[in-house]
Amino acid sequence: MDNVKGPERTAKSNKGGRPLKVIRRSEILVVRLTVSERLNIQSKARKAGITASEWFRQAAKDARIVPRITPEQASHLRAMTGIANNLNQLTKLAHQVGLLSLLKDIRRILGELDRLIKNLFGDDR
Repeated sequence: MDNVKGPERTAKSNKGGRPLKVIRRSEILVVRLTVSERLNIQSKARKAGITASEWFRQAAKDARIVPRITPEQASHLRAMTGIANNLNQLTKLAHQVGLLSLLKDIRRILGELDRLIKNLFGDDR
């Protein structure tokens, strides 16, 4: 008598019982939810006639992931940080030597800042 169990079982040694699944889900992912989130998911799964686990799998497959910011946007934000530092330095200098003497530099920096903001937000203003 063959006492073979599990995936090694062949048609010859099959003595009944539940057939082996073609896709065996053996991995576990733990997700922390609030009570209201869990109830919401269970309700949606129940309405769909599926388990909460199956609802999560389908939702994960269909999810569209949008990055917080693109690398190009991050570059623009870093440049804007540098411009903000320059503006602060010019403001301090303007208090010491007068605003009119720094007008050309201030206009150039503000123009660069305006360009970066338009690029960052995709404005065609």
